[in-house]
Amino acid sequence: MADEMKLSDKLTMKKKNIYDCVDAEKKAKIFDFAEGYKSFLDIAKTEREASVAAIEAAKRYGFTEYKLGEPLKAGDRKYYNNRGKSIYVFKVGTRPLNEEGIRILAAHIDSPRIDLKQVPLYEDSGMAFFKTHYYGGIRKYQWLAMPLSLHGVIIKKDGSEVNIRIGDEENDPVFYINDLLPHLAQEQATKTLATAVNAENLNILVGGIPLKDGDGDGSVKLNVLNILNEKYGITEEDFISAELCCVPAFNARDIGFDRALIGAYGHDDRVCAYPLLRAIFDTETEQTVLGVLADKEETGSNGNTGMQSMLLLDIITEISRAMGYTDTAVRAVSKCLSADVNAAYDPNYKEVYEVKNSAMISCGTTMSKYTGARGKSGTSDASAEYVGYIRKTFAENNVHWQTSELGRVDLGGGGTVAMYIANLNIDTVDLGVPVISMHAPYEVVSKADVYSTFEAFSAFIK
Repeated sequence: MADEMKLSDKLTMKKKNIYDCVDAEKKAKIFDFAEGYKSFLDIAKTEREASVAAIEAAKRYGFTEYKLGEPLKAGDRKYYNNRGKSIYVFKVGTRPLNEEGIRILAAHIDSPRIDLKQVPLYEDSGMAFFKTHYYGGIRKYQWLAMPLSLHGVIIKKDGSEVNIRIGDEENDPVFYINDLLPHLAQEQATKTLATAVNAENLNILVGGIPLKDGDGDGSVKLNVLNILNEKYGITEEDFISAELCCVPAFNARDIGFDRALIGAYGHDDRVCAYPLLRAIFDTETEQTVLGVLADKEETGSNGNTGMQSMLLLDIITEISRAMGYTDTAVRAVSKCLSADVNAAYDPNYKEVYEVKNSAMISCGTTMSKYTGARGKSGTSDASAEYVGYIRKTFAENNVHWQTSELGRVDLGGGGTVAMYIANLNIDTVDLGVPVISMHAPYEVVSKADVYSTFEAFSAFIK
């Protein structure tokens, strides 16, 4: 029997709960890392706020702003601010780029949310509302009857900028999307979850007091405009050049009696962005390392702040030229971890998962050799050789990790930025934290998996 057990240990693969494998000292490190991550989540609820937080952190670690075309040399620590919505941080190493390439970590910092339309404000039946257009893949019913905070930027007619963040402080007002009471919802209850809530009804309640001595109809709207004008100096026309959204007015909190888990808005994908930054800041390496915090992943990675833009190629080209190499040669030997989340196995909905190929909570960061949907549509599908390289790296550095797909073959699937990076002739594979209730207004992750992802990123860039 003992020999059989040894053979089983040698030949079979089992996922292990990290909390079963670590001592008190390591558990303390995991929990301490989680506190920093929770603080990051609370201040970075949009891609703009995450960009500001990333720049401030980079400056504390000695990084300075980079302008395209400026000289670079070994030892430089730089960040590039792309329109306030995506950030590139890099360290120029001493190893030859034509042999070692660049170690790239790429996460995204946008999350599903409720955006305001360009002409949002209206009044109906004594209430003022904002019209909205949801952003990313949400389940619309989840956003009803919950406190929301308003975030974003308004560019006024004179070009000045007004930053908005209302609803996160204890004494702030919050905002709200009305729901239908069960007494009147008999007809709604017969509809599917996908059709029960009309997108045009995701209107945000923002006011209810008429302006004194107003004109009657429209006076509640006018009162809201008056408040905004007095506080921010804006008019209704300024909404045209604004980017405003509503996100849950919740901060990150520990989940469970043992505090093993974190509940928060925006784990997808800031739960990879924070370990990415920490790995680049904290890890000593001779490699040239590039971290990307991208925008627009939830809507297809388009635009000049998404991963389909030419900027990643431009920055790789600039680094390569500065060190005396062509970008073509450097990209061919570069390596990337596309740092994005995957679905954690949920036993409450086991029918949509294939358990052998699902990520288990607290069993470590999870690698997805391929993503996409149905017949692997929309994936780069990393090579066996590259996956083998990552396995060897993690084994040498004692990283807890696992593999996964996103659901059953013809039920699940999803996309990441991996294919856009792989299209540049860069070996790329997805790696990130398993998430429960992905894309919900409040998602859940394991502290152990967050720390495991940090360890994986650190090992990769050494």
